[in-house]
Amino acid sequence: MTEEGLSAGLWIIGLGPGNLDHMSKKAINIARGCSNRYLEGYTAILPPGQEERLEEFIGSWERIMRPEVESPDKLLKLAKDFPVALLVVGDPLQATTHIDLEARCADLGINFNFIPGITATALAISLSGLQSYRFGRQVTIPYSYGKYLPSSPLEMIYKNYDNGLHTLVLFDLDPTGMGIEKPTPMSPIDAYTMLRKMEEKIIQISGEKTLSVKNMNGILLTDISLDSQNIIAGNLSEISKFSEGWIHCLVIPSNMNQNEIDAFNRRKIV
Repeated sequence: MTEEGLSAGLWIIGLGPGNLDHMSKKAINIARGCSNRYLEGYTAILPPGQEERLEEFIGSWERIMRPEVESPDKLLKLAKDFPVALLVVGDPLQATTHIDLEARCADLGINFNFIPGITATALAISLSGLQSYRFGRQVTIPYSYGKYLPSSPLEMIYKNYDNGLHTLVLFDLDPTGMGIEKPTPMSPIDAYTMLRKMEEKIIQISGEKTLSVKNMNGILLTDISLDSQNIIAGNLSEISKFSEGWIHCLVIPSNMNQNEIDAFNRRKIV
């Protein structure tokens, strides 16, 4: 596909879960056909090794961060007259940031197009070995910014647990909270430490003891789709010590049925 054969507009293109070999042929062709290609670098990130390969797949590209996406005047001005690609890891329209771009294009009469990609969140649920229909609302563990320490992620984990639902837990990517610098994925031990601090805050506020984070089980998923992919299960205090890999997420199971228990045990640390 050539630039001449592609209509002007904003093309939101999913890159898949992180390994570019999972990028669809259509996504590659559309990206190659765009006159400008921008990699959105703050809602999700490509592993360094894959980022180095990106030009081989789609041609030259530039990185843009939160300010250029949330105030997209330059992006949309180009898209009025040319096909412009915004490349996003995963499945782009899962983020409200990209839904907002759709709304802006509609207001300005700019052609808006969406090419989906496989998302690591869907793969995490499949790879956990737990049944997808038994998952509740997913949560993200944020970095602590100064005195800011939300307890809502752990409260949602508790709510899911009480309702017999598993929880997919994503880890924050940006220690600054600004979306300007290249992200730094949170480590398992930092995520575990944040959960313990949330637990302490909940106990201080409510005066009630809850399910102890130390006693929770979990499934840690590292570098999903990459050659370095690793999946381990066990007590949170054990699996949080896993220091290999680059980007991680966690599944916290509620009451598991026998098939799920068997899958959990197959993933246990030996």
